[in-house]
Amino acid sequence: MCTLVMAYRAHPRYRLVLAANRDEFYQRPTAAAAYWDDAPQLFAGRDLVHGGSWLGVTREGRIAALTNYREPHLSDGHGSSRGRLVSNFLKAEEGAEAYLGRLREGVRYGGYNLLVGESDGLFYYSNKSDQIIAITPGIHGLSNHLLNTPWPKVRRAREGLARVLEAGEFSAEDVFAVLADTTRPPDEELPDTGVGIELERILSPVFIKSENYGTRCSSILLVEHDGKATFVERSFDGGMPRESSASFQWT
Repeated sequence: MCTLVMAYRAHPRYRLVLAANRDEFYQRPTAAAAYWDDAPQLFAGRDLVHGGSWLGVTREGRIAALTNYREPHLSDGHGSSRGRLVSNFLKAEEGAEAYLGRLREGVRYGGYNLLVGESDGLFYYSNKSDQIIAITPGIHGLSNHLLNTPWPKVRRAREGLARVLEAGEFSAEDVFAVLADTTRPPDEELPDTGVGIELERILSPVFIKSENYGTRCSSILLVEHDGKATFVERSFDGGMPRESSASFQWT
């Protein structure tokens, strides 16, 4: 997952509004969000290469989401699969802070950002900053740097979600529209992450389209203050919607 925006305790109806795009190579095998046969409490998409996930929830109100930290000078071929950070938390019984505390003990992963939480709180941790941060009420954004780093795509997603919330009542379609933004910012606003200007341009929109890489799915999680939750996901193939989609609601 490469762009995530959320409103936490910032709406009269919803405790959490989370919207996220997962960006990946088109040929990487992936399963759409569903309950897992080997872990039936999980509702999540699945990476069929290493078996982990990028975003998932449970009926008990646990949530986990992951983005990679962009480090082009380092190989992704070393260390454990970061997607297991999501599935391991959703399978665990320990609390979010305890789980993140264990991650600081030296298990080797490539750079990552991890959001985990339960009904009583959300927490963020990156192995690049090595700080456990409690998410405060408001609108937050995350891409392939640290939480709320003001990359143009993060700013646009936060501003787009803010406009949706200001309307009061809204639908999942309104939030999907925020995730569908293909606007490319001017070069002078782009970050310099070491991938070169052409790739920076390709990776700069909220919704990415290119020949071999782009947004594979858009996911929305709406959690009301009474705990009722709705998860909706749309999958894409080469930037075009696929027939497959996932939608689930529970209380």
